[in-house]
Amino acid sequence: MSIRERLSGNEAIATAMRQINPDVFAMFPITPSTEIPQYYAQYVADGRVDTEFICVESEHSSLSACLGAEAAGCRAVTATSSAGLSFMNEVLYVAASSRLPVVLAVACRALTGPININHDYSDSMAERDSGFIQIYAENNQEVYDNYLMAHRIAEHPDVRLPLMVCEDGFITSHAIENIELEEDDAVKKFVGEYHPENYLLKAENPLAVGPYGVSNYYMEARVAQAHAMMNAKQVILDVAADFEKTFGRKYGLFEEYMMEDADIALVIMGSSAGTAKTAVDSLRAQGIKAGLIKVRVFRPFPAEEIAKCLVNAKAVAVMDKSEGFSGCGGPLFAEISGAMINEDKRPKIVDVVFGLGGRDFTVKAALSVYDRLIKIAEGGELGQVYSHLGVRT
Repeated sequence: MSIRERLSGNEAIATAMRQINPDVFAMFPITPSTEIPQYYAQYVADGRVDTEFICVESEHSSLSACLGAEAAGCRAVTATSSAGLSFMNEVLYVAASSRLPVVLAVACRALTGPININHDYSDSMAERDSGFIQIYAENNQEVYDNYLMAHRIAEHPDVRLPLMVCEDGFITSHAIENIELEEDDAVKKFVGEYHPENYLLKAENPLAVGPYGVSNYYMEARVAQAHAMMNAKQVILDVAADFEKTFGRKYGLFEEYMMEDADIALVIMGSSAGTAKTAVDSLRAQGIKAGLIKVRVFRPFPAEEIAKCLVNAKAVAVMDKSEGFSGCGGPLFAEISGAMINEDKRPKIVDVVFGLGGRDFTVKAALSVYDRLIKIAEGGELGQVYSHLGVRT
């Protein structure tokens, strides 16, 4: 039976970790993810878990320690944000290419410069091609639920890839919301124990982890890794189906909101989707066929599935909460454009970069984007395809 509670996103993640009781937690603090190891350190001190809790000297070291633990056959976790995630860059690629299913909690925060500690997705999007599965949450309940599913996805024998559970820094990491927690025994049963087939300390079958990949083998290893990411899509859906059967809450690769007959739509991620849903409700009350797609799984990207949902729309705005510096739009826009490129029928699509460094995104701002889409859908000029919302002039 679910337990009603009020928790921040960080405490929700730490609670999920406690219930799972991983073998190793290697930590280094950075705002706004610091509370996750802080809460977990208290669980260790109180004897509520038997995790090996390791304090290291940097984020690079924290993920490196997790890799050593995973290679030895342990279930390992850590948490980070912003420049900490960037400092892990080298090790992120090692984790993914070595097929070590570390679960990394990321409280997404803007990257320097200038120095900023508030939320956008510049940190996680900078690592979008590292080989990590990436799952994003709109609210604290989703943060908790995503974490409960994370280990089963990452550790699945058809996948064996590391995974980022992404929450919005401060917006969900620190804000307290009503949440439904599951009983410890039910969580342990759902997640299960970790029993890798091969690991360094398996005496019957010694092996090396992280070998040198000569040209004769490197490409095949990368292709196998790419196929594992493709496999992850179905595994994510299968785990979500079991989660719904067990706990009653439903998840997919993305959420469709009022998309059945939508003429205009936003594609958006994270907590901003909640704000945009209010704008959709307002427009629907006026008889305007507005809708929204909230991307939950960014890696593997559900291109085919999202394209199928967008083909009947007339105008779409992709909302990028990070700047791609590509000269033509942000990373989410690139993915959506690629998803639609071979569709015989497709909407007009524009990219709107917004919310950088914690810039407010209001219902009024969302409505202004929908107003632009209404004009485009009625045959008006497409205008600037790549634009920034809320910039002072």
